Order: sequence, then structure tokens, then C-alpha cells
Amino acid sequence: MELKKVCTEADDDSTASLDDRFTEPIDSEKATINSHFLDEDGDAESHKFLTNGIMKKKKYEEYQEEYHPGHTSFGMSVFNLSNAIMGSGILGLSYAMANTGIVLFVVLLLGVAILSLYSVHLLLMTAKEGGSLIYEKLGERAFGWPGKMAAFGSITLQNIGAMSSYLFIVKYELPEVIRAFMGLDEWYMNGNYLVVFVSIGIILPLCILKNLGKWCGCVCLIYKKYNLPCPMPFMYHHTNHSMNGTALGPHALHNGTEMCTPKYFVFNSQTAYTVPILAFSFVCHPEILPIYSELKDRSRRKMQNVSNLSILAMLVMYMLSALFGYLTFYENVEAELLHTFTKVYKFDTMLLLVRLAVLTAVTLTVPIVLFPIRSSINTMLFSQREFSWVRHMLIAAFILLFNNLLVIFVPTIRDIFGFIGSSAATMLIFILPAAFYLRLVKSVPMHSVQKISAAIFLVVGIIFMFSSLSLIVMDWIQNPPGSGGGH
Repeated sequence: MELKKVCTEADDDSTASLDDRFTEPIDSEKATINSHFLDEDGDAESHKFLTNGIMKKKKYEEYQEEYHPGHTSFGMSVFNLSNAIMGSGILGLSYAMANTGIVLFVVLLLGVAILSLYSVHLLLMTAKEGGSLIYEKLGERAFGWPGKMAAFGSITLQNIGAMSSYLFIVKYELPEVIRAFMGLDEWYMNGNYLVVFVSIGIILPLCILKNLGKWCGCVCLIYKKYNLPCPMPFMYHHTNHSMNGTALGPHALHNGTEMCTPKYFVFNSQTAYTVPILAFSFVCHPEILPIYSELKDRSRRKMQNVSNLSILAMLVMYMLSALFGYLTFYENVEAELLHTFTKVYKFDTMLLLVRLAVLTAVTLTVPIVLFPIRSSINTMLFSQREFSWVRHMLIAAFILLFNNLLVIFVPTIRDIFGFIGSSAATMLIFILPAAFYLRLVKSVPMHSVQKISAAIFLVVGIIFMFSSLSLIVMDWIQNPPGSGGGH
């Protein structure tokens, strides 16, 4: 193996840092660090020979586990990351705009997108100097076992939130689709029953497979291109039809006009959910490093460009989705956009096709999200044990049971967006990348602008997490389930 094969992993602007890793050690301490791939009895001559590209096969294979050559093109990497960013959160953006106003929402959306890009920059810098492309390993190298558990817990909680939001969509949409096609209104048309039936009959069999394969993910990617419904003026038709009644006087007409007037600045108890929903929608950081590891001829700068394009594309899509949904329903939009259409138009063919596509996508995505959760649990708790089908199935069943209980007993999908966005998403976007950067990046002085900016970023993330969680809990207390608040 020649050194150029390893150098493909280095940054375009940081090849010197890689060379330093394999140069002649000055003292014994540096010798210990720089001889990571040497035999224990390696001498200076063999070390110098190593700088020309020869290393122990076993050591190189360990290195290659994290730094193997990537084969994914730039364009496909942009597509993969865009798909990783876009999820169920897109259906809650219109609700967020309705509770902040157009101008304030645009400002917050741009702010979260920019902060997400800065967070990706910190994560890539940390991965370069931390020597790992695995999120949990960065946490372990930064803070030991607590750092590893923080990364594992945040990623797992984020994935559980994503699974719950997908199952919420099944709970909301499947009853309406069945009613539209079959006209049934039996006891089992309750969304809580249907989500359990789907979980047992479709999702669980897929989850107990040892290898899910690629077909399921491909279907999700194809269908997710159609997640955005066309902005048809159902609300205007419904409002005009209602106002034809003779019982409606000038005051009611004025209220109707007011209801259909866009607001530019809004502040209410539901405004507290806006930034958490945005954070939930932009979380892609657990996928950044795997996509980086598969990028062909990868470099930090190239991966940053991938992130820039992906987040920019999602920014435009999120803006259009939120704006069209809000201008269709205004303050009547619900936390799940598609469910709002059932109030005004239930049997539109195009809307039914969109619902079927969304239901297919989210149903097949749940096993994909469950697999890394189970893999992480096996790695954390059962790494020394051989594969067991019983354990494999029990973990999947337990995760699905837990998510079904959340979907049944949590009042709305808004609460999932809000809580996960305030906790796990904030950890993954703000707190962990900044903390890992401050701890692992030694080449930048602590008093430099870069480190000070990262420290401010960390403090802002901590303040935001606790303040958002406090506001959301206060809203739960003031507007308990069943009171009508937030629906």
C-alpha cells in the first residue's frame, strides 16, 4: 500500500496535518502518538520507512475501518444528505409559520440553517483531528464513556422521535385513506388500532430481518419526492361556502376576512414550538460522518460543499412547503399538514395519491430507522456476545412497543416535534459538535476566534435547550390534552 491511498482521506487544506502524523518523532511522547501503525518494536528506520507508505497490514486494516476509500459521487452524496435531512418535520413547518408569522419564521428558518452549517463545519473539523468518522467514537475520545453515552443517547432519542413521527402519520392518515376508498367507519378505523395493526403486520416482520436490503430505502427515496402537496385553495372554498348562510352577519364576515389574512409577526404559547420544529427538521448530523466516509476523493472542504448544497436545497423546499401550507389554511393549519386537508376536502384524487405515497414511505422508513437503534444497543450492551435471533427480535419488538405507546398516549405530533427538537436535536446540532470541537481540536488555540465562537455556540445551545423545554412544559401545563390548545 502506498501512502497516497491514505492521503485521499486528508483535507485539501490540511495535508500537512496528515504528514505530521507520520513524521519523525521529536520526543518519546510524540513517538507514542505518531507510531500508531508501527510494530511495538519498530525502530526509527522502520518509522521513516512508514512515511513512504508501508505500514503493518493489521494496523492499516484497523485504520481502514474508519478511513476506507469512498466511492460515492458528489451529486449522489448531495442527494443522500438531502434525503437524510428531509423527514416528517416538513409537515410541521406550516404550523410553525402560523404561530410565528411569515417574517419571523423566515428569519428563524435562515438562522437554524446557518447554525446547522456551522455545526457541520465543527463536526468535520473534529472528525479530522479526532481521528474517527463515527459519532460515538468522537464522544468517547473527547469525554470517555460519558461522551460516548451522550452521543449514543442523543442519536437514539432522535431516531425514536423520527419513528414516532412516522407512526403518528400512519395514525393520522391511514383511517382517512381507508374511509375514502372503502367508506368504512368501523371500530377498527380508530387510528390507535390501525397503527398497532400496521406495526405488527408490516413493520415488525421487516424489522426482524437480519439485513433489510436496499429496496426499502429506495422506495422511500422515490416517494419522498412527492411529500409536498400542491397548494389548492380548499380553505377559500370552504370559507365562502360557510359564509353563504343567512345567519352570518357583518361581524362574522369580518372575522372570516381576518382569518384569511396572512400574519407577519405572531407571538403566542405555540411559538415556543417553532425553533424545536426547525431543529428537528434540519437534523442530519448522525448521517454526516457516514456520508463523508463514502464520499469519493473526500476532503473536508468537499464534504462542506455537499452539506452547503443539501441544506440550501432543503431550505428552499422548507420555505415553499411552509408558505404554501400556511397560505392555504392560515391559522387553521394543524401540526401535521396533510391531516388539515381532511377538514375541507376528503376525496380529492391527487390528495389521496399523496397520502398513499406518504403512508408507503413512512411505513417502510420505520424499519430503516429502527435498524441503527438496535445496532447501537447491541454494540453498547452485547458487543461481546454472538448474534442471537431471540435478542434480535426482542429488541425490535421492544422498540416498536415503546414507539406505539408514545403514539397512542402523546396527544399530537407537535409534542414529538417540540420535545425531540428541544432535546436530542439541540444536542446533535449545537451542544455535541461544539463540545467535541473544543475538546479534540488541539491545533487551534483556546483563545482564538474559532474556539471562542465554538464556546459561544455551545452556551447558546445549552440555554436554548433548557429554555425551550421549560416553555414547552409550561404550555403542556397551561393547555393540557383535550383543552383544544395547540390543535
